[in-house]
Order: sequence, then structure tokens, then C-alpha cells
Amino acid sequence: MPGKKRLRLSSSRDIRQSLNRIANMLLNDELDPKTANAIMYACSISLNAIRVDEQQTKLDELERLVEEVRNKQ
Repeated sequence: MPGKKRLRLSSSRDIRQSLNRIANMLLNDELDPKTANAIMYACSISLNAIRVDEQQTKLDELERLVEEVRNKQ
């Protein structure tokens, strides 16, 4: 029984590399279009979640800085 295949989707760089790999597999007929589409959809969802997390981190930092400025006044 072959091992499970895994794609790393924890960063935008991982997702870009995974999409490149999927595209190459699709072009070489190593992956059917339906499966490729499902994986690309998962990549899109993961990328959106990463963006939201990054925006939240930036927002939290801005709120912290604003609070620091208010406390100094």
C-alpha cells in the first residue's frame, strides 16, 4: 500500500509550490482535472485563511500601538 500524499498548505509559499506541482502533474497526465480542481480549491481556501490571519496580526499590532500612544498622553 503506497504512502499517503501530502501537500503543505501552511504558508503562501507552500501554497504556491503546491499549485506549481499540481499544474505540472495535470499537464503530465499524472492527475485528473477533477482532483486537480478540488486541490486548487483547497489551496484557495487555505490562502484566504492565511491572509485573514496576517491581517488580524497586523490589526492587533496597530491596536496595541494606538493603546500605547493613548496611555502616554
